[in-house]
Amino acid sequence: MAETTGQLSGGTASAPGARSMTGASIILVLAFAPQLIELMIALAGVVAPMSGRGPLQVISAHASALSIAIPSLAQQYAAGGKTSLSSDVLLALIYTYPLIAVAVFTFMVRPRAPQDYFGGVVLMAIALFALWASSDLQGMRGFSFGAGTAPRMFGLLLLGLGAAVAVIGVVTPGAQLATYHWRGPLFVSLAILTFAVAIRPLGLLVVGLASFLIAAIGSQETRWREALIVGVCLTGGCALLFPYVLGLPMPLLPRFLLQ
Repeated sequence: MAETTGQLSGGTASAPGARSMTGASIILVLAFAPQLIELMIALAGVVAPMSGRGPLQVISAHASALSIAIPSLAQQYAAGGKTSLSSDVLLALIYTYPLIAVAVFTFMVRPRAPQDYFGGVVLMAIALFALWASSDLQGMRGFSFGAGTAPRMFGLLLLGLGAAVAVIGVVTPGAQLATYHWRGPLFVSLAILTFAVAIRPLGLLVVGLASFLIAAIGSQETRWREALIVGVCLTGGCALLFPYVLGLPMPLLPRFLLQ
């Protein structure tokens, strides 16, 4: 987390109670971030009509999912896993409820290394979201990889890593919270969104390289000649790995070239 933070001016720290309350509140907002983002998209659709659920449908669906998530999970367990859960219910079970529990824990404890603790919580949130996003993908059957095998495997590894960092932040003295530098996380997030939105119409060869270069903007130390070489090599390796080695149905070339 050191690369995206700087020291607080004067080195002063906020009061422990206020810090715990603020940190718990931020984690609580993070727990409902996917629902809030969908609601904002739905509200934007009122001004510029688009396909999808309306604001009232979004609120109703997620409120219902939060209330029936635990009973639905118990029902699925009683049925031997034969019943399927909706995406909204899975979001509540996999992402929202665990982060609510973390927010409650944050309110009750005082991390000895807040920077490590909250950094670990962010890693856990990313991992939980990845696990939810890949929950409807086919898993591993025997020795054959499915589309959801790699996302779930890396998500679990990241979840374990984030939990370990958070635990270290609770029990081991360390750095206090510091000023956040937005450039790196912003461009890395833009790179991920670019890949997710453009992979189907533009293909892996174009979007893979573009996403890598967008992420490279996040560092002031980027050397563009080296970044371009690494990006080309990495994209070529992914073009061989995912479609041919793992057998994942990823388009390599832009759609307009294949039509």
